[in-house]
Amino acid sequence: MRYFCTYFDHNYLPKGLALYQSLQKFCGCFELWVLCLSQICYDSLKKLNYPNVHLIPLDKLERSDLDLLQAKQNRTIVEYYFTCTPCLPLYILKNNPQIDLLTYLDSDLFFYSDLQPIYQEIDDSSIAIIEHRFSPDRLELKQFGIYNVGWLSFRADQKALNCLQWWRERCIEWCYDRPEPTRFADQKYLDDWLDRFSEVVVIQHKGANVSHWNTNNYQIYQSRNQVFIDELPLIFFHFHGFKNYKNGFQISSLNPEFKLASLQERTIFELIYSPYIKTLKDITHHLSDLLPGISMHRSLRGVAIPALNSL
Repeated sequence: MRYFCTYFDHNYLPKGLALYQSLQKFCGCFELWVLCLSQICYDSLKKLNYPNVHLIPLDKLERSDLDLLQAKQNRTIVEYYFTCTPCLPLYILKNNPQIDLLTYLDSDLFFYSDLQPIYQEIDDSSIAIIEHRFSPDRLELKQFGIYNVGWLSFRADQKALNCLQWWRERCIEWCYDRPEPTRFADQKYLDDWLDRFSEVVVIQHKGANVSHWNTNNYQIYQSRNQVFIDELPLIFFHFHGFKNYKNGFQISSLNPEFKLASLQERTIFELIYSPYIKTLKDITHHLSDLLPGISMHRSLRGVAIPALNSL
């Protein structure tokens, strides 16, 4: 059995369900804890009643951590969500003694193949983190952190609990959506974990945490109905900043240059983005009767990418 946690509100519900569906397809036996950041999200997931999904209302987490609740008064709602990140796995590990290893997942991840190679790398380590692996043309993004809060694994041992408690305290003290020399939101605190904590492993698999900030590092292609990142299968893609709306797509506000102009970009869109978009559309259609207000189609600011029906 593998154990995961994530969080999202009703606006991210289609993405969160896409993550869940991809785990169902490629993970085997698992349990997923979802911190519901809005009442609509909680009510919707409760009504859907998916197997092996455990719901945590936000106010339940807040009642268990009054310091977290106090921090809500001095930051934006997005910054508060960032503050919740270390509190969630800490809460789950303390209240579920059957868990041996808990992995936090960002809700905008989507899996394309078996997760086993990642777990082979983690082995008996207490903590697992993953680099952004910025491509040479994206190195300015290092100001946001060497490591990405997208996949984080914590074993139910004292070393991991000490790490989570330290991270929680730092985020409650300061967790703002602006880069500073040694901190940015919940993320840049990870930069020194290899030195600060023991039994930390950095996941090396090229197919883990592929995203717009590192795709230019790789040859991306399809073979035998499988997407490959160089010589290794794509395990999961991180759809950070992805938006889909009425007249097209915005791949990411951090990468407005992605305009499907090159062969590489068209390949990425066809092999990686298109299956994700189809999944989101199917989920949104399924939710339409339950939640008429939820739609993928929104008015956004930023650079739009024209929809290509031919792909």
